[in-house]
Amino acid sequence: MRGEARLTIGQVAERTGLAVSAIRFYETRGLVAPLRNAGGQRRFRSSDIRRLSFVLIAQQLGFSLDEIRERMAGLPEGRAPTKKDWSRISRSFREELQERIDIMTRMRDRLDGCIGCGCLSLTACAIYNPDDRARRIGTGPRFLLGDAPEFAD
Repeated sequence: MRGEARLTIGQVAERTGLAVSAIRFYETRGLVAPLRNAGGQRRFRSSDIRRLSFVLIAQQLGFSLDEIRERMAGLPEGRAPTKKDWSRISRSFREELQERIDIMTRMRDRLDGCIGCGCLSLTACAIYNPDDRARRIGTGPRFLLGDAPEFAD
């Protein structure tokens, strides 16, 4: 960490808004890897602030810690990740986020109508899914998940 400021766990907590215990937890899960000084105290790179902030955002978007760790494993150890490093790992997040955005958009636009679940309880279901034709595609909300064509006649 030559030339780079070494931060205490308290400083990282202050900058990220995380509790010290949460930072330790993320360390045990392999999401950050601080160095230890001669006294055994953790010392973080300033780039660890971004790593932890990225973890927080990814969790809020529904990614599990295992998924986040797996993707962040592509970041270099021992140096601050570059923009190119972040771009490389962000591709897989971007693809999955787009899928989630697409599902949420369909949900927003169709939630008050037929979602292809096979309930046939709404008048609209008889129009969009006559005779429960979506059943042959599979169970669950097929239209909302984008797994089935709409059967509008």
